[in-house]
Amino acid sequence: MDGAAISCPRGPLADFLSARRAAVTAAEHGLPEPAYPRRVPGLRREEVAQLAGISTDYYSRLEQGRVRTASRAVLAAIGRALLLNDDQQRHLFQLAQPTPGEQPGESEQHITPQTARLLANLIDTPALVFGRYLDILAWNRLAAALLGDLAALTPRHRNYVRMIFLDPHVRALQADWPARAREAVSSLRMAAGAYPDQPRLQEIVGELSVRDADFRTWWSQHLVTVHPFGRSRVHHPIAGTFDLDWQALANVDDHEQIIVLITTHPDSPDHAAIRRLASWASEQGLQPSHPASC
Repeated sequence: MDGAAISCPRGPLADFLSARRAAVTAAEHGLPEPAYPRRVPGLRREEVAQLAGISTDYYSRLEQGRVRTASRAVLAAIGRALLLNDDQQRHLFQLAQPTPGEQPGESEQHITPQTARLLANLIDTPALVFGRYLDILAWNRLAAALLGDLAALTPRHRNYVRMIFLDPHVRALQADWPARAREAVSSLRMAAGAYPDQPRLQEIVGELSVRDADFRTWWSQHLVTVHPFGRSRVHHPIAGTFDLDWQALANVDDHEQIIVLITTHPDSPDHAAIRRLASWASEQGLQPSHPASC
């Protein structure tokens, strides 16, 4: 079970290298297949080392966790051998060369009054603030109408990744749940790169690994991607089926906070659905979050 993967003695760098090596085939590099079958999928360690121009012994020690860092030049070469994309390469650098200093999570995250006012003033735009590990720190009325009464959840349960797997409403909301859930897992894995042993991360991953087989599988694959924008189709029990665009904006006041704005095209059926949702939210008395409760 992968719930303990983040505390595996080999370390997160070794786990990531092993998972990505298993995902690359010899054919993708034009390497000949041996006469005998491969015992495991993906490249062999010696093939990665050869492609990266380093010794097999050094790469093996990296993947076994006996070496926990490397130069950027070596990491870049390994990234090319493993066919890493830009996000995966950035994650590899982060794992091998973590930012020094104390780990986050020892103090609570708070939003500023200005950010709270921004969210509240967005009348026809659902908006949220995500903290580290996609904990939902703040939201406006429309976001609560879309995702459910967020104020009724405890702060520990108010985590988007947890909700998309374990909250029946949020799970049913996604027209393409597998794609959205994989995105959530990859965003969580990307956010975890700097501080893989942080207790809050272990809490989220541990619970989801025990309770959901899909999460367990996707987390073990070390999916990592940044999703700055996208489009989703949702099935809402009140507003019906419609499409939403979303965009993530960095909060310059706190680099671990992301403001997510959810929009629709003006004068479209999708926008009409949002207006219905806004009217229903007002009737239900749903409220935005308040900085004091974040």
